[in-house]
Amino acid sequence: MKRAVSISIGSSKRNKAVEVTLLGEKISIERIGTDGDMEVAALKYKELDGTVDAFGMGGGDLGVMTDGKWYPFYSVLPMARYVKKTPLVDGTGLKNTLENRACAVMEAKIKDYLDAHGRRVFMAAGVDRWGLSKAFVENGYEIIFGDLMFGLEIPIALHTLKQLKTLAALLLPIVGRLPYSWIYPIGEKQEKRTPKFGNYYAWATVIAGDCHYLKRFMPDDLKGKVIVTNTTTAEDADLFRKAGVKYLVTTTPVLEGRSFGTNMMEAALVAVAGKGRPLTWPELTEMLDKLGFEPQIQELN
Repeated sequence: MKRAVSISIGSSKRNKAVEVTLLGEKISIERIGTDGDMEVAALKYKELDGTVDAFGMGGGDLGVMTDGKWYPFYSVLPMARYVKKTPLVDGTGLKNTLENRACAVMEAKIKDYLDAHGRRVFMAAGVDRWGLSKAFVENGYEIIFGDLMFGLEIPIALHTLKQLKTLAALLLPIVGRLPYSWIYPIGEKQEKRTPKFGNYYAWATVIAGDCHYLKRFMPDDLKGKVIVTNTTTAEDADLFRKAGVKYLVTTTPVLEGRSFGTNMMEAALVAVAGKGRPLTWPELTEMLDKLGFEPQIQELN
């Protein structure tokens, strides 16, 4: 049996292991959290390097791909310094091949709801999810990007892809050198919720982006909202349900009650392919088509 392991600097409370069959191949996929400790994560990579078929990097990104340009996160790179044999991915490939299918699925399955409630999107961090951001814009959604809010807690909204590209070009070379914990909740911080920017949550019909980002500032009342995210546990779904969320759209498949991160699912596809390297975007697209993978919609209320 092949094995894909996501080593995450997120909370160990979210650990999960399942066995699935993809393209006729049995594969074990497992998520291991280190509660914010990057050195523990690095040593776990070292321990498993060469013994598993693919690694995912969870809770941290090697960098951000915005409109074809790569911006590395230098504080995260040392986590992978011991990886010499096993291919390692951080989910960037699926963010630009699978996530951008979310709009088409929504238009096919909840079009009437969107017609009635409006196509307004509050996107937590557009630079990190360029494929999804671009898909919303191309499908005519009115959009607010909260990159400055969620990344730096600066209450300034962005409204266009051009503004997003300008922000990336100006700030990411600087932000990429900051400690990762300054721009993204890791470890125990993932369990904390401080409602903020409520007017933008209220304005939107669709609230999209990284699940930890969305929960970090979400208000208690999200009645009638559509959440588009990934890496959701049963507890996350219950939180959204209690807040009144109408639909939960997960960009990765739900397996045994939870959706894994893009890094985990991309690692699973790399393991199944057996090429001993990360897959190109066309290769990922071909595999997704063969598997019939697409974002999934759950009606919560």
